[in-house]
Amino acid sequence: MTRLVAGAVEASRPLIEARGHELAVDLPAEPLWVHGDPTRLSQVLLNLLDNAAKYTPPGGRIGLSVRGEKGAAVIRVRDTGIGITADLLPRIFDPFTQGDRSLDRAEGGLGIGLTLVHRLLEMHDGSVDALSAGPGLGSEFIIRLPLTPPPARTHAGEEGEARPQPAGSRRVLVVDDNRDALETLILLLELWGYEVHGAPDGETALALAREHRPAAVLLDIGLPRMSGYEVAQRLREIPGLADVLLIAVTGYGQEDERRRSRQAGFDVHLVKPVDAEELHRLIESTPEPAPAE
Repeated sequence: MTRLVAGAVEASRPLIEARGHELAVDLPAEPLWVHGDPTRLSQVLLNLLDNAAKYTPPGGRIGLSVRGEKGAAVIRVRDTGIGITADLLPRIFDPFTQGDRSLDRAEGGLGIGLTLVHRLLEMHDGSVDALSAGPGLGSEFIIRLPLTPPPARTHAGEEGEARPQPAGSRRVLVVDDNRDALETLILLLELWGYEVHGAPDGETALALAREHRPAAVLLDIGLPRMSGYEVAQRLREIPGLADVLLIAVTGYGQEDERRRSRQAGFDVHLVKPVDAEELHRLIESTPEPAPAE
């Protein structure tokens, strides 16, 4: 667990420092071992740390502790942030639940982060609970993962090997310049069994599209240098991609934006936080990939 926690802390540190927060990390003296995918478990911790940093006013405090309790590794992420209302707590891990949609949208969020955390932990036979005394009184998220005996020797990393990508899955391209939004959506799509490629800008997206010929493209409109509108138009011009499913994933849903996205060649206009069930249905509507020869 130590390496996993250290990696997540380092990845979240730039945001925490930019917000002027104090971070306290409390690790056990003896190593704890869990079995799982280190990339996905690290993403769980990174998501919770990033949320703590985003939703805590500048100059706040964030605490992360790890302990072994009753056969489980117990990880607690605490903050002095905006807190969670009593009516929201029972639904905080439900798909599309938002405490403050305008804040989430301003931070570039997709509204599926905590749902993804819950699903990833379920995949590892773990759990997550949320606690809060109310608005303005901070939050605490408690992760529990079953402990496993330490291996005699391992070359695959402390928490085991990543699961292989299913063969013959639909290919999806995700384009977003917000790192958190990009990585969260990629992980969600991979959970559904898709082969996913991600790009932070239009030029990279066009190159990946030519190489991988995706069945669907999830494209943010507010990209640097080349807007999503232009990327969509150029994607349609790539041989073999004239009929690719183009989905705009954006923070803006006014009629003018929807009209512009239709003119640029988008098939669907989704507003953040996205409806994950609708997104899944849309991708499943694309043709099945041809079997390998």
